[in-house]
Amino acid sequence: MTHVLEQGVPLGQTIVPQSNGLPPEEDEHSAKLSAWADKYRGATVADLDLPPALSTSPSTSLAEAMLSASSHDYSHLTVLSENTRSLLGYLPISKLKHLFESKQLQPSDPVSKAVVRFQRRGEKRYQVITMETELWELEGFFENIGPLATGELQDFAVVTDGGRKFVLGVVTRSDLEEFVKRRPA
Repeated sequence: MTHVLEQGVPLGQTIVPQSNGLPPEEDEHSAKLSAWADKYRGATVADLDLPPALSTSPSTSLAEAMLSASSHDYSHLTVLSENTRSLLGYLPISKLKHLFESKQLQPSDPVSKAVVRFQRRGEKRYQVITMETELWELEGFFENIGPLATGELQDFAVVTDGGRKFVLGVVTRSDLEEFVKRRPA
């Protein structure tokens, strides 16, 4: 069976014929990206109305960091350098609870002992997520599909300015779910 494009059918940006003139085979990833683009209809991270990020420093005690996170109902804290205010990594609160229970860390230990540092070199790619990032791209980041894929699934994203100088917020998968629930159809 041969596939032929009908005469007069306009080709959109995503419909580019293969070198043999046949229409492209839509794969599972491009179908998901297309569905997400339809679901979010041009919305960006700015449309999520995220609360400001709650950051801590490497020298803060884990007890103090955990208290700050729980009082604001945050699942992750960003960790900033005390000198340069640059983003060093993050502190996952659920992991911290486990480390306390297993006696691997003490509440009096500094954040530097538990911080998960961002890797900007090597196999893992650091992706910049800004207020202008479209939500379909963000869902792709979480699912490791599309232009912001990092090589693994993600649970949250740190939102920065384009130059990564300022941490503006933290967005999770549940933030996307809540956005879809409250947005009119």
